[in-house]
Amino acid sequence: MTAKGVTRRDALGGIIAAATLSVIQARQATAQQGTTIDANARIIVGFPAGGPTDTIARLCGERLRGRYAPQLIVENRAGAAGRMGVEAVKAASPDGTQILMTPVNVLTIFPHVYPKTIRYDALVDLIPVSPICASPYAFAVNADHPARDLAGFVEWARQQKSEVQFASPAAGAGPHFFGTKMAENLGLQLQHVPYRGAAPALQDVRGGQVPCIVVQVGDVAEFHRAGQMRILAVSSAQRLASLPEVPTFMELGQKEMVMEEWFGLLLPAKTPMPIVEGLHSAIVAAISHPELQAMLTRLECRPLSTLPQEFAEFIRTERERWKPIVEASGFKAE
Repeated sequence: MTAKGVTRRDALGGIIAAATLSVIQARQATAQQGTTIDANARIIVGFPAGGPTDTIARLCGERLRGRYAPQLIVENRAGAAGRMGVEAVKAASPDGTQILMTPVNVLTIFPHVYPKTIRYDALVDLIPVSPICASPYAFAVNADHPARDLAGFVEWARQQKSEVQFASPAAGAGPHFFGTKMAENLGLQLQHVPYRGAAPALQDVRGGQVPCIVVQVGDVAEFHRAGQMRILAVSSAQRLASLPEVPTFMELGQKEMVMEEWFGLLLPAKTPMPIVEGLHSAIVAAISHPELQAMLTRLECRPLSTLPQEFAEFIRTERERWKPIVEASGFKAE
């Protein structure tokens, strides 16, 4: 890390520290408010502590405390790339005490990646309540790469004598298939190189072992600002206020490459509607709080909330959207 930039892990640590400092104020502010359920609740996260999903869950938990339940505890059920967390909430009692926090690709992409072994249907076994935030993907190269923009990368890649490798944080996840779709649209031969997490993938791209990477923008933004990497395009519909110099795929003529990873909260199927509505109301109030908005923005996430039926429709349409992309990639989960 240079003095000029910080890593996303540093940003996550700073945000967690800031959230911890605000716990007392948050509890005092919500102590007089009614709650939807009287029992304490758990937010189940299917990933290890310290990652972006865990951090978002903890930020939300503090703002839902006293609004939805007296206390909300984040419980990490890491395993199977997030699927264990989904299965835990699927099997939970529908009393509102266990809530799933997950990136939506676990619900929309994995049914096509693991068609024979997937054990949940998000629209049958769960009730989507609301998204919390969204984060676009970024396509980036190392600082020494000759390409200064996406057109330059396409020209460079076509001049190579063999397939150009691109890194992603995991096989079978959103960045993997976004990269394969990008290659198809640009007419390039790109070979996917999966890693176990964004950190080792970014390290190899920065070191020149792999020329480029597709990753959530929050994982690479500070390296871009520090001049250690170069983001060539982002998958948001509009340029990001935090990275105004970086173009979108849409403005570069790639209208199909507008994609974001949503993070959201879901309850077990058969949860009574008053509980669903109570959690949704609490989420809307939490998302409207300036402090939570600022913390999510620091993670390069766009705060948002929708009605439960709109969230369910998003999951349905995204599941349909990813199916041909996954099938065209030829990827088979081991």
